[in-house]
Amino acid sequence: MYEIEGYFDSTYIDFSIKENRVKAIEKMKKLSSNPYRVTWQFEQALCDYTGAPYAVAVNSCTAALLLAVQWHTQGPYYFHEDSFDMDTVEIPRHTYVSVPCAIKMAGARVTWRDDDWRGSYQLKPLPVCDCARRFTSGMYIAGQFQCVSFSASKILGAEQGGAILHDNAEADAYFRRMRFDGRTEGVDAMEDTFDLVGHHCLMLPSVAATLLVRLYHLPKHNEDLPEREYPDLSLHPAFR
Repeated sequence: MYEIEGYFDSTYIDFSIKENRVKAIEKMKKLSSNPYRVTWQFEQALCDYTGAPYAVAVNSCTAALLLAVQWHTQGPYYFHEDSFDMDTVEIPRHTYVSVPCAIKMAGARVTWRDDDWRGSYQLKPLPVCDCARRFTSGMYIAGQFQCVSFSASKILGAEQGGAILHDNAEADAYFRRMRFDGRTEGVDAMEDTFDLVGHHCLMLPSVAATLLVRLYHLPKHNEDLPEREYPDLSLHPAFR
């Protein structure tokens, strides 16, 4: 237990208490001068469009996959009694190269399967799905961690971006700190407590604003992107 000066006023707030962290974030969201308000607006729009209870915006689908896998392999979920066997994660042989990179960086070993997938596939046995080539209204399925892409060639595209669609409140708090160097949103770095080794993969406000406008005009139903050719990654030395 410790006390530090609150970031928004002269009172003292114990940021080791989860409820106080939440209150600090809510205060920050109301500040008209905070440019990251547009990111939260975009995240809420993602929830409304896809049906996901939570959406965490990051700078790429690769970062989304890394955080989602890491939640299961190294995060608090790893210590749950109902956790999966985290030693290996199975994916299609033919997919984008950053997917096995993210798995290995999250501390797991990659295994392969033959899978003629389209739009989305599961990173088995985890409830994590690579949905980089799928984005449509009502797409969220309960219990999944759906990682979507907003790169220029995707259905909802800008110069970069990704997000995790999910329904786990504990994971949501973890993702928000992990995308921000392990920091707590709304807490000055001089007043924060660092107990996570995080990443730096925030979505820029300018990207969030662009995507918010494009999402407003996006049709309700969008077909999966056409199939494309990927190399057999199981043959490459980095993943043997």
